[in-house]
Amino acid sequence: MSRIITGLCLSTLFAAGLAAGGVLAKENARLKIEDREPEAATGLIAKQAVSAKDFMVAAANPYASEAGFNILKQGGSAVDAAIAVQLVLTLVEPQSSGIGGGAFILHWDKSKELLTTFDGREIAPEKASQDMFLNSAGKPVRWIEAVVGGRSVGVPGVLKAFEKAHRQYGKLPWEVLFQDAIKLAEQGFVVSPRLEKLVTMQYNPGISKLPEISRYFFPDNQPVKAGTVLKNPKLAAVYRSLAKEGVKPFYQGWIAEKIVTAVQNSPIAPGRLSLKDMKNYQAKQQPAVCGPYHVYKICGMGPPSSGGISVVQILGQLESFNLSQYQPGDAQAVHLFTQSSRLAFADRDRFLADSAFVDVPVKGLIDRRYLASRARLIKAGQDMGKALPGDPVGALALADDQAIERPSTSHVSIVDKDGNAISMTTSVEMAFGSAVMVEGFILNNQLTDFSLAPKVNGQWVANRLEPFKRPRSSMAPMMVFNQDDSLKLVVGSPGGSRIINYVAQTILGVLDWQLNPQQAINLPHVTNRNKVTTLEKGTSIAKLKPVLEAKGHQVSIRDLNSGIHAIEVKKDGLLGGADPRREGKVMGL
Repeated sequence: MSRIITGLCLSTLFAAGLAAGGVLAKENARLKIEDREPEAATGLIAKQAVSAKDFMVAAANPYASEAGFNILKQGGSAVDAAIAVQLVLTLVEPQSSGIGGGAFILHWDKSKELLTTFDGREIAPEKASQDMFLNSAGKPVRWIEAVVGGRSVGVPGVLKAFEKAHRQYGKLPWEVLFQDAIKLAEQGFVVSPRLEKLVTMQYNPGISKLPEISRYFFPDNQPVKAGTVLKNPKLAAVYRSLAKEGVKPFYQGWIAEKIVTAVQNSPIAPGRLSLKDMKNYQAKQQPAVCGPYHVYKICGMGPPSSGGISVVQILGQLESFNLSQYQPGDAQAVHLFTQSSRLAFADRDRFLADSAFVDVPVKGLIDRRYLASRARLIKAGQDMGKALPGDPVGALALADDQAIERPSTSHVSIVDKDGNAISMTTSVEMAFGSAVMVEGFILNNQLTDFSLAPKVNGQWVANRLEPFKRPRSSMAPMMVFNQDDSLKLVVGSPGGSRIINYVAQTILGVLDWQLNPQQAINLPHVTNRNKVTTLEKGTSIAKLKPVLEAKGHQVSIRDLNSGIHAIEVKKDGLLGGADPRREGKVMGL
């Protein structure tokens, strides 16, 4: 048997509604920094779906996909491969994810027919306070000011989640999973055009202001260049320590000490993270949140992620509209999708937060009768305008959250030879996180995923900052199951709060329009976060602007740079897709 690889092969663009969006997408310099997508497309045109018989990995960078492939080829499990992928992503795609951040992981155990989730989300330090991001007048500081420096760093959780998952589902020895990453860090990797661009544009101002990260990305005071080889011996040393001793040095040893020192002594906005916070961090394992869509079951993360619930809501509200009667990109299908998204985002902003601190009405939000009542608010010929949150069973009176989530995240989809699967979305939040770099890796800025204002109009916000709390997220690693409970689809995406729309649209493409995962990923994007309807620039869907405006939509056209990775499980094997808007790659055997 031979390897089947994509990522560099090019195909003819899919016609009409199947054209890949943002073929040569450019950064829209006119957008305000608070609403600008930092990770523009790399110039790839529509990719072809990849087929395989035994196993498959889809990740955001060819180096990472190769690492995951190597583990699967050695007989490793989906969990083993996910760990190897993340270790390499930390090195080659540091702007998006890494061991200094957090992750949400869905795991499917085929033999036991068991779906479980691992919550490796960051938590707020013990000494965090609700006024941390308020100025002297008691008002929230500008978001971009809140991001940079130690103040925004939460306790990293991804390694603890991996430890828990590997103990249950790992097949290869822990130290084997580090081999490719250590080699790459020591010998160097070739800088990609996207990494060069993000460094050069300094979307995150901290990368040129904080000394350690500046020395790494600006050698000789010049940004790193695409095509050059970049080494990271400090990260290699960290990986050697973790490979030998497990995660203990990271949470209780020399690495923890380095992290805490860097956070507390940051030249910009020192933080409150302590050694006690690091030592006490625990990843959580809990059941997935699932809801029906026609004959399928849609499953994702529960709180503190809003992604799984919101995707289930969008699809559940659309169930009665029979979207399969429309073609992809049909104006009415787009209209209905935006209206259902408005309703889901209205509920998300009001009710979703860390359920260890807030009574989140999860069952009420995805109850079929509740979703049907919400769907009746959708008008076939008129945009509803700003939707109001509903009244699900168990809901409390709270204020709406205005937290900003950035699109610098990464998604990994994996199916191993035994049919076990991983859907993992992982992040350091903003591009380059807090810009606090420690021993070759970047720390997150996830505390800015909390609402910077704890109260709005005198009412508490569910997603307010509190000690030991996990910030709300829109990350939406998802799995779809057939009527017989067999696995059908593994999917997810980066993209900030737009993740919810990207993932829901891709699922609709596969289930309603019978597209293969690559075709569904290539669909031009439409988003609505209970604000404007945004159509993907440079695609056929942008032509719908006047039609939608006639229905009352306020329409924006812009780059929508997702990074979707999906694997469909077929009777005769696996079919995978990687987003043409980024540099991801699918590999299978």
